[in-house]
Amino acid sequence: MTYTGDVSVGGPADTRELPGLTITKVAVGPMDNNAYLLRCTQTGELALIDAANDAGTLLALIGDTPLATIITTHQHWDHHVALPEVQQATGAATAAHPDDARGLPIPVTRPVRHGDKITVGNATLSVVHLRGHTPGSIALCYDGNGELADQPHLFTGDSLFPGGPGNTDHDPARFGSLMTDLEERVFAELPDATWVYPGHGKDTVLGTERPHIPEWRARGW
Repeated sequence: MTYTGDVSVGGPADTRELPGLTITKVAVGPMDNNAYLLRCTQTGELALIDAANDAGTLLALIGDTPLATIITTHQHWDHHVALPEVQQATGAATAAHPDDARGLPIPVTRPVRHGDKITVGNATLSVVHLRGHTPGSIALCYDGNGELADQPHLFTGDSLFPGGPGNTDHDPARFGSLMTDLEERVFAELPDATWVYPGHGKDTVLGTERPHIPEWRARGW
């Protein structure tokens, strides 16, 4: 079936097959968070982006395959409720930006910064630090080792959604920081066909969002 990215809490996951990587998106409650299970198509190695909630749902998706890494996009509680239970059950390494690590319920064993790489078997994710929603928010970009350079895949946490940047609590400094990072590190670097997988809700593509950057700047949120 064709991937849509339209998932709901208690409903089925949606799976997308890419060269080198399989993405399974699932929604977990109570804040309708998205969690993404990534599988290297060559080695079978798994990584999880945001053990947000519903540990049983996430562990059922993981199954008996060893989970190598749990990546937390940022420190807000709704993105790591299930982190301790999933990590304990799987023994996975934990990755997050150091600026948000202290806000997580268990230690981060792999601190990652802007430009770092996280491997999922033979697949590679590039870390993009997007400061503003939280100090250590990160996005993760997959381009299939260049094979998908015309349509990369970007996991944005709560830094970018359909319709604009993530919440910065109407703080001008935080909003300006996030917008600058989005413009310089995302929109300036990646093509319009880039598929965006956010921390909540439906997916989008950068080309849909790019024309609205001036209005986001003008409205201040």
